[in-house]
Amino acid sequence: MNESSINLPRAPAFNLGGRRALVTGAGRGIGAGAAAALADAGAAVTLLARTASEIDEVAAVIRDRGGEAHAIAVDVSDAAAIRALVNDLPPFDILVNNAGTNRPKPMVDVTPADYSAVMDLNVRATYFVSQAVCARMAQGAIRGSVIHVSSQMGHVGAANRTLYCMSKFAVEGLTKAMAVELAPLGIRVNSLCPTFIETPMTAGFLADDAFRTQVLSKIKLGRLARVDDLLGGLIYLASDASGMVTGSSLLIDGGWTAD
Repeated sequence: MNESSINLPRAPAFNLGGRRALVTGAGRGIGAGAAAALADAGAAVTLLARTASEIDEVAAVIRDRGGEAHAIAVDVSDAAAIRALVNDLPPFDILVNNAGTNRPKPMVDVTPADYSAVMDLNVRATYFVSQAVCARMAQGAIRGSVIHVSSQMGHVGAANRTLYCMSKFAVEGLTKAMAVELAPLGIRVNSLCPTFIETPMTAGFLADDAFRTQVLSKIKLGRLARVDDLLGGLIYLASDASGMVTGSSLLIDGGWTAD
């Protein structure tokens, strides 16, 4: 038998067995889907949200289908509480910063309360959850993966979305700066940027036929996204398959930003 001199690479592994993942805003929508997908890939998942009943239910479903999941009720915008919680747990290998909100309205009608609600959760909480988790990764010499759930609105502008766009552009900047600073530690930082998805947060304004039609006109693939459309990208960014990817935005937008 002739021996070949060709050394072909093998496909990367997407298995997350033996890793610990933290998902914020995990009680519904993208967060619940992310927690389930990470558990399906083998990770032990900790779910965070303010509403205990929601994350308890999601965690129970994950366990029923053979995954490992734990639910902890906490306000992720409380930086001191998050740091105390994270410091009391073993370090995580994966962080999915998903908690977020939106208050769409004309810029001239935005109130200081609106501003605080959106920026405190979408930016401030993302920053300080990341700070706490990455500090523990560094202490444990863990070459981890941080995934910020951003948005296509972190790459484009839109009417009645000044607060949301501003917050997601901030998350995109944070992604790049964190990636540069944490790369020497082996910690990768990327963002996942979906288009409009039918979730509890979007259901209200997508019920408006005119708005829905406008949205669909911008999505080149001609349909709204589903939560499961994001999960392949999420597992890719969480796993060794993306081992040379950091400071990047994975746009899952159906072509919205293509032109």
